[in-house]
Amino acid sequence: MSEGANREVHPAVFVLDARGHPLDPCHPARARRLLAAGRAVVHRHTPFVIRLKDRDAATSAIEGVRVGIDPGSKHTGLPVSTASGGRTKWNRSRTGAAKSHTLDALHVGHLGGVTAWPSAVLVVKATGRGSYARTRTDRYGFPRLRLPRTKRVKGFATGDLVRAVVPSGKKAGVHLGRVAIRSTGSFNITTRHGLVQSIGHRHVRLLQRADGYGYTTHPETRHRAAFSSPPEGGGLHAGGI
Repeated sequence: MSEGANREVHPAVFVLDARGHPLDPCHPARARRLLAAGRAVVHRHTPFVIRLKDRDAATSAIEGVRVGIDPGSKHTGLPVSTASGGRTKWNRSRTGAAKSHTLDALHVGHLGGVTAWPSAVLVVKATGRGSYARTRTDRYGFPRLRLPRTKRVKGFATGDLVRAVVPSGKKAGVHLGRVAIRSTGSFNITTRHGLVQSIGHRHVRLLQRADGYGYTTHPETRHRAAFSSPPEGGGLHAGGI
C-alpha cells in the first residue's frame, strides 16, 4: 500500500497566508491548481495544509466561520460501571436470594434493595435448522437408513411448534410441542410431558415455524424466607441502583 493511501483525506484543504495566518479553506482541486502554478507550497500533510506565497490575511476577504461543539459528543451513550463477583454474592446474601443466572444479573453492582422478582423465566436454546446428512449411521459408522431429501412433509418441518388434537385412541387428547416429521405422515411430538409417537398429520395444526431456537419457561428459584409473597408484577425491579 502506498503512502498516499494511508494519508487522511479531508473534504477541504486548509489554507495559510504567507505569514502563516489562516485563510478560508478551499476545494482540493483548487489547491492542486495553486500548487501546480507555484503560488502555494505544502505546509503540512496531515491534515493537508497549503501556504500561499502571494496572499496576506490583512488584505484578504475572510468569511466568518462558526465552530460549535455538540454536547452529545461527550455524553452520548450508556453509562458503564464495573463490579466484582464478590459484590454480587454479597448482594445476594443481603437479600437472601438463591443462586441463579437471573437473580445474579439482578444483584450486580450497587444495590439498595429488591422489590420484585420473576416467578418464571424464559429459557431459549439453540436447536439448529437441521443438517445436510442424508443417512443415519449405526455405532460402527455404517449407514443404516436413508433420510428424505425434502425437509417438509404435509406442510410441516422438524422443529415446528404444533398442536395436535387426537379425538380417540390410545393417544387421545391435546398434545402441544415440537414435531419430528416422517415421510409416512405419522409424526412424533415432543411435549413437556414426554414424547408422543405416531400422530397423524390430519390432527396436527401449525402454531409457529421452526426458527432454530427452542423456547420454554422454567420456574425461578428463590429463597422463601427472603420473599414472603410474590409481587403484583412479573418483572424484575431493583431499588437504589
